Amino acid sequence: MTIPMTDTHALHTHRTRTTPEGMFLHKAAANELQDRLDMVNKSFTAPAIVTGFTDFWAPLFPEARIVSDVETLDLIPGSHDLVAHVMGLHWANDPVGQLIQCRRALKPDGLFIGVSLGGDTLQELRRALGEAEIAVTGGLSPRIAPMPELRDLGGLLQRAGFALPVADTAVLTAEYRDIWHLMHDLRAMGETNALTARLRHPTRRTVFKKAQNLYADHFAAPSGRLKASFELQVITGWSPDASQPKPLRPGSAQQRLSDALGTPEKPLRD
Repeated sequence: MTIPMTDTHALHTHRTRTTPEGMFLHKAAANELQDRLDMVNKSFTAPAIVTGFTDFWAPLFPEARIVSDVETLDLIPGSHDLVAHVMGLHWANDPVGQLIQCRRALKPDGLFIGVSLGGDTLQELRRALGEAEIAVTGGLSPRIAPMPELRDLGGLLQRAGFALPVADTAVLTAEYRDIWHLMHDLRAMGETNALTARLRHPTRRTVFKKAQNLYADHFAAPSGRLKASFELQVITGWSPDASQPKPLRPGSAQQRLSDALGTPEKPLRD
């Protein structure tokens, strides 16, 4: 039996500890979501928001159905023209399954938007903690969830059956007094370690002291504070519909590319 990446009970417990001050990434995600909606020339009358942070997202989209991002989503097939999955896919034990459920909940030509944390998130902390733990204990334990790379997301959308998939990213940088200040903020975000394979006993304080020194040596901002990266990945796809544009069959072009560009055609050498 495959062991799940995420301990969902621990994740839920961590999310109950969030504070209003720790929701700045969600505010950035909401802006990214609204930007994508503003670019679509279409009105949505039956939206759904999939999230583990109902208290934050429900007031922003009062007309939307708010659904918890548990393994089996409480979505009715074919009932929504917009489904947004926000700030939870990076913890999903089955991200493709989550995407498939969202696609099935859409009406034909319905829009899916996903916003989640990506692979460059906390790269500085990952490196500093990893080097410190190896130096102090001689081993390495999982501390930060493995997050998807942008190049993988388009493939995930296609595997889930979405048409016209698009993936892009934005990296935000925050600054902290020290590593303990950063970890305090992660707790306020509900983003502390919920990996099933995490250590189940307290980490030696010497590990964190070593990590602090490494972090300050390699990732200090000009202000002297520590830089921390948060990558927001945004993916969009459409529920397939006959009205959507489709690629032409190879060899069906009616005009030479060189004629369209107004340039002479040069044959390749043998």
